[in-house]
Amino acid sequence: MKVLVLGGTGAMGVHLVDLLAQKASRVVVTSRSKAGQLGNVQYLKGDAQDELFLRGLLSETWDAIIDFMVYPTSVFKQRYQQFLNATGHYIYLSSARVYAQSPTPITEDSPRLLDVCTDKDYLATDEYALSKARQENLLLDANSSNWSIVRPYITFSAQRLQLGVQEKEDWLYRALNGRTILDSKDIQSKRTTLTYGLDVANGIQALVGAPGAHGQAFHITANTSLAWSDVLRVYLQVLQTHLGSKPEVVLQAMDEFTRWRSGKYQILYDRLYNREFDNSKIRRFVDTSHFTDPLSGLAQCLEQFLTAPSFLAINWRVEATKDRMLAEHTPFKAIPGCKNAAKYWLFRHTPLATLLQHKYQ
Repeated sequence: MKVLVLGGTGAMGVHLVDLLAQKASRVVVTSRSKAGQLGNVQYLKGDAQDELFLRGLLSETWDAIIDFMVYPTSVFKQRYQQFLNATGHYIYLSSARVYAQSPTPITEDSPRLLDVCTDKDYLATDEYALSKARQENLLLDANSSNWSIVRPYITFSAQRLQLGVQEKEDWLYRALNGRTILDSKDIQSKRTTLTYGLDVANGIQALVGAPGAHGQAFHITANTSLAWSDVLRVYLQVLQTHLGSKPEVVLQAMDEFTRWRSGKYQILYDRLYNREFDNSKIRRFVDTSHFTDPLSGLAQCLEQFLTAPSFLAINWRVEATKDRMLAEHTPFKAIPGCKNAAKYWLFRHTPLATLLQHKYQ
């Protein structure tokens, strides 16, 4: 079996590649930064969004293509048929964010936002949940059925530790540097479903080449849901053990929270929903009873991260705004580069900062 993985270096992809290496004779993974050969896995350095790079890959025929890329709908419309023509099984990574709010556990047939939302301003955008649903529609309307749609929800790993709508760079960086964590009081009260990246990868690899998966959509999620307040509680327990004291937390009303936090549609049409899933459909292919318990898994992943903390780029404009709200300060020596330091100073200390912050939302 020969498998192409587009963009397979994230929280799910790294695990999936390891699993595929055990069942496929050749696995090719595209990466923006990594190149080389590791056993039967070949990493090709290049941008899978680039048409020429992609054309070279699709000149071969693949037993399966697994696509983690995020496309504008206009681009995917031009490419999806090329994917279908180049493989026996195209697996498209969508998102469980496509679903509308549901009073009962979500199934794959539950209404999607694209189909039931009446917010004209939102529908005029190609926001993530809408673009994924529109791209699903292209596959659903295709002349062939050699595709599967996978809808993961929020995944976690030692490098992906979310709190509501925030990544670890937004909340954990502050906690480890003695500053207060901010979060939304409204989001904290909602239920969510968090799934370990390896478990999602196991679900995906079980679908690869499975005839019963063709022309079908699947969400791959943990068996249980939990409140965001439970997630925060676990994080704080681990951090208290690590730091010797519990980090301070301030829960804000939504109008305060959105003064510094962008992504209003992700908040409004996802994180303010209770997200619980019925995963019986994927259970035909993988035993979800072995999936990692979210609370213990989050604790273990955070503990692992704390052995060698490493953060992606910090948004210093946002950090300055939070410090301004809380009357806290970040030492200039902790801010890399003069440009970042100047940006922090502007948004932390000047009255103009509030107006500029709203401009950037």
